[in-house]
Amino acid sequence: MATFGDIGIAAGLNILFAVAFLIAFAILRLQPINDRVYFPKWYLLGVRNCPSQQGSFVTKFVNLDWRSYIRFLNWVPDALRMPELQLIDHAGLDSAVYLRIYLLGLKIFVPIALLSWAILVPVNWTNNTLANGGASEKLQYSNIDKLSISNVPYGSPRFWTHIVMAYAFTFWTCFSLRNEYAKVAEMRLHFLASKKRRPDQFTVLVRNVPPDQDESVSEAVEHFFLVNHPDHYQTHQVVINANKLAKLVQEKKSTKNWLDYYQLKFERKQSRPMTKTGFLGLCGEKVDAIDHQIAEIDRLTKEIAEERKRVKSDPKCIMPAAFVSFKTRWGAAVCAQTQQSRNPTLWLTDWASEPRDVYWDNLAIPYVSLTIRKLIVTVAFFFLTFFFVIPVTFVQSLANIEGIEKRAPFLEPIIEVPFIKSVVQGVLPGIALKIFLLVLPTILIMIAKLEGLLSISALERISAFRYYIFNFINVFLVSVIAGTAFEQLDSFLRQSANDITRIIGVAIPMKATFFITYVMVDGWTGVAGEIFRLTPLILYHLKNSFLVKTEKDREEAMDPGSIEFHMAEPRLQLYFLLGLVYAVVTPIFLPFILVFFVLAYVVFRHQIINVYNQKYESAASFWPDVHARIIYSLVFSQIMLIGLMSTKGNSQFTPFLIALVVLTIWFHLFCKGRYEPAFVRYPLQEAMMKDTLERAIEPNLDMKSYLQNAYIHPVFKNEDEEKDGEDVDEKIQESLLVATTRSRRNTPAPSKYSGGSSPSLPESVSENAGSQR
Repeated sequence: MATFGDIGIAAGLNILFAVAFLIAFAILRLQPINDRVYFPKWYLLGVRNCPSQQGSFVTKFVNLDWRSYIRFLNWVPDALRMPELQLIDHAGLDSAVYLRIYLLGLKIFVPIALLSWAILVPVNWTNNTLANGGASEKLQYSNIDKLSISNVPYGSPRFWTHIVMAYAFTFWTCFSLRNEYAKVAEMRLHFLASKKRRPDQFTVLVRNVPPDQDESVSEAVEHFFLVNHPDHYQTHQVVINANKLAKLVQEKKSTKNWLDYYQLKFERKQSRPMTKTGFLGLCGEKVDAIDHQIAEIDRLTKEIAEERKRVKSDPKCIMPAAFVSFKTRWGAAVCAQTQQSRNPTLWLTDWASEPRDVYWDNLAIPYVSLTIRKLIVTVAFFFLTFFFVIPVTFVQSLANIEGIEKRAPFLEPIIEVPFIKSVVQGVLPGIALKIFLLVLPTILIMIAKLEGLLSISALERISAFRYYIFNFINVFLVSVIAGTAFEQLDSFLRQSANDITRIIGVAIPMKATFFITYVMVDGWTGVAGEIFRLTPLILYHLKNSFLVKTEKDREEAMDPGSIEFHMAEPRLQLYFLLGLVYAVVTPIFLPFILVFFVLAYVVFRHQIINVYNQKYESAASFWPDVHARIIYSLVFSQIMLIGLMSTKGNSQFTPFLIALVVLTIWFHLFCKGRYEPAFVRYPLQEAMMKDTLERAIEPNLDMKSYLQNAYIHPVFKNEDEEKDGEDVDEKIQESLLVATTRSRRNTPAPSKYSGGSSPSLPESVSENAGSQR
């Protein structure tokens, strides 16, 4: 069981790694060669250029200005300097509101931490229950547990202090949540009223269009809306099943990347590269790599042309769904928020996601199969959660040194070395749990795609919800139960059944030490690693060396990423859960999550300003989920406190805590009724105001031409680009034939690329690269 010394060593190691990552980032970001890795957002906006060449060849790669290294920490004030309104214009409302979750954590937990340390820590510390064996002589504990509620004697009147603090913490949390909900709702309405015109403001997604033998889907949609929305209907775009075409286009793009790689390899070595035609190039017939890739591109080009022709002409590719656009926002709001026919299962309407948020693959899924898919996904998630109990239980076994020594005595000489013991107890459990959770978000996104959701934002929100449930069950509950079982196994075996509940009540608060180690690994070192961007750094330079030929290729190689909401938000919610649960019972936990919220706010603000390029904009529609999950955590902390008090001989406190639970639930229902409608419905008053203002400013706006092609499938939007790409491919093939002929004559061909590799790299950075805009 971790002691103060173990926690101190773990904190020292994690601080060391975090500082190392931050310093490495601060230095690497100054180098011209890395400019596109650490400032891709500004390149995509077109307001930042490659650092100009100055001086010698070395300055293309290394910043030789010693003054910039003195100010290498300027990225921190730069990240905090941009006002919130400017941040919304720069990165969108989603990004700005996401940052407010970190600020909300600070608003809630800073006062709670001060009160806990001022009142609860002295109340807990000034007892000797654990030292005197108050619960059981066999109970395992450490000196750090003396700061928890476990050190308060059985049936002591001091528990009144914890009850009063529970009320104080609940009222403060609810007050902060209410203010934040009102603020975000106001920001959303203002954003919707003031933002520029977008197609999704005028467009509705219509599903389950009834079949008609006399009309096609397109004709049926047009006829229905001309009859039922004669004054507001503008145009429509039927949904086409182009999934196979999209896969072929993606395969061709991948093949072109391989062709670029082999071409650059040939230019450097002047020898024909070879590859195998089997799986991943590891088996099969050995052939000329360039000729093979050219043949594959030719084959895919023909297949794409045939598939594109089939999709446009085959009625089976037309799905019973359409994007219907209206002349006004008011008309779209009425259609999206009302029932269209007497049969509630036909002509289903909902707001269309913005074009870049649409998940096109799932538009081809028949509506009738969605219920079955949802059932299958729910069962799959249940078994995923159930089977993940095994690795989480294994992690808890690592956190108990005493148990390991009893069951594996041969490890005792190694484990008893003080430093190794501290590392095993203070660092290893958190790292092991972090490793087991790495693949989970990817699995949850795959499951969500099978469910048939129609937008990327919906996929991420449902994945975030399941990740939260998973964290609650496995990371919290199973960790507490399994950890308590491992640590107190001897006590369970030696005590009577009547004493087991008392031992559990004492032992559960002690599990805070495990979560402290997890917060340090995930919340300190993990966040510092996020700004370091080691993986994007390596991938960018590999792509820049082997694949980049044009500026567009270089933009794609930057890979700015985005806020992975399905990963980041559940992690935040776990910290809210742990903070609210342990605020009353183990206050020593709170400073560790405060460090996380401060560090994460600064890091992610920098990333949002300089790095991330959001995939979509939902106008903060995720906030009701954030609010609800914090409420769930608060209610669970109160229920856990009820159970804990019953094991401490104070069942008379139960009515007071039940009243607290009821008040919290009432508060949640109040906020849900008062503020949530702003996130799920668009007020007709706001729509009419925006339409009236737009007509006054742009009376001659041609809305039909603006909306006509907004929701065409991306493979058809990029059709012209594909044709241009085919022309480029022909030129490449011609140049390769010439180069091959010269190579066979042993005459080196002049390289069309500078230095025989990739185009010239960035040359130098400005004196203050961190603040260049």
